[in-house]
Amino acid sequence: MPDPIRQWFVAHPESVGETYTEHFRVASRFGLTMVAGGFACFVHALFPALFVRTGSTTIKGLYSEMLARQPDAPRPAYEEPHWQPEYEI
Repeated sequence: MPDPIRQWFVAHPESVGETYTEHFRVASRFGLTMVAGGFACFVHALFPALFVRTGSTTIKGLYSEMLARQPDAPRPAYEEPHWQPEYEI
């Protein structure tokens, strides 16, 4: 019979090479950063002159960090050769 404590609290952190505490810290920071970025996007929706680039900067930063944590992850599509422009104006 599978151990429910292990399934709920240990299996996934171990699968990404972290302890429960390490995973809690990283996931909490990512989540709070997303909430703050989302709030900035909402404020930007109301007042377009505020937080003009905060949402996209937040997303790009988190995405870059996530990729750095997964060294065997495939390259993003925009880095593939067929996405590169043949020339620039």
